Amino acid sequence: MAQAETETLFKVLDQSVTILRQQLSVSYIDALIETGDNILGQTVQVENGQPDSASVAKLEKLYQTVTLSKIEPETSRRALQLALLKAIHDDRVDPNHQMTPDSIGLLTAYLISKLVAPDEELSLLDIAVGTGNLLTTVINQLQPTRQATIQGYGVDNDDDQLAIAAMSMAFQRSQVELFHQDGIDPLVMPKTTVAIGDLPVGYYPLDERVTNFKTKATNGHSYVHHLLMEQAMSQLQPGGWGVFLVPTNIFQSQEAQGLLKWMSSAAYLQGLLNLPKNLFLDEKSRKSVVVLQKHGEKAQQAAKVLLGEFPSFEDTRAFEAFTAQIDAWVGQNIKR
Repeated sequence: MAQAETETLFKVLDQSVTILRQQLSVSYIDALIETGDNILGQTVQVENGQPDSASVAKLEKLYQTVTLSKIEPETSRRALQLALLKAIHDDRVDPNHQMTPDSIGLLTAYLISKLVAPDEELSLLDIAVGTGNLLTTVINQLQPTRQATIQGYGVDNDDDQLAIAAMSMAFQRSQVELFHQDGIDPLVMPKTTVAIGDLPVGYYPLDERVTNFKTKATNGHSYVHHLLMEQAMSQLQPGGWGVFLVPTNIFQSQEAQGLLKWMSSAAYLQGLLNLPKNLFLDEKSRKSVVVLQKHGEKAQQAAKVLLGEFPSFEDTRAFEAFTAQIDAWVGQNIKR
């Protein structure tokens, strides 16, 4: 049933995008953003006679089939994800702008559910929110287990990505505030209990803007994934958790020493889990999940850092055995 509803909504989005692309001569992403605005505003925006009256009639007929208040958040998220996958193909999207896969979002949600008790306050900051797929996947997985509404915050400096994220949050009725800014600049949202991020990998080009960061490079440009991790951790409440996707070789790079020095002063490295090899094209592009806990409150260094490698998601028995080991580790090492 859910799959059928997802496909139905996707078809409405895709057919609308096709009409708008032809009428407005824009990319798939731009037409998708326009489609979201139309559906949310319950009207078809016309400028300089485009789209024409025949296309407006077709679009209005499509939009009449959508009642967002009756659609489950996960159905909306998956339908938008299908549209974005098509956009990635049609628009040849930059790899750093591609979505975080659902499987990684589910893993992130699982780890947070183990680290933060169900009756504790939960607010989330995604320091590199992009289209919002990671943040909404985590919220949708965790919200049913909690009485209080999860408050989310997302930061990104890309107009199109943030416009898609805003549409996604509105479709899903998520309680999320989005901030259009460079994640390196001072953050203005309240301190949160958890920070997440599928961190972009590469160099940050503006050396003069990171002089106060402890993870800045000793020479040349700094790694943006180091800077964003430091920034996100500084925005946490004492004892808060950071769960980040990082390059698997993060502690083997030339700037690893500076990263570890910052970590020892600001957070406890509680876990480093390699993601399954079959999720990535090659070893060079492989990522891991790093789990950090900010100093303060009940936080203390785990007697044994959680290390390991997730088995393939297709190997159900091995995966269940691995998560059982994580459950045992949490019980022995983490005070909630």
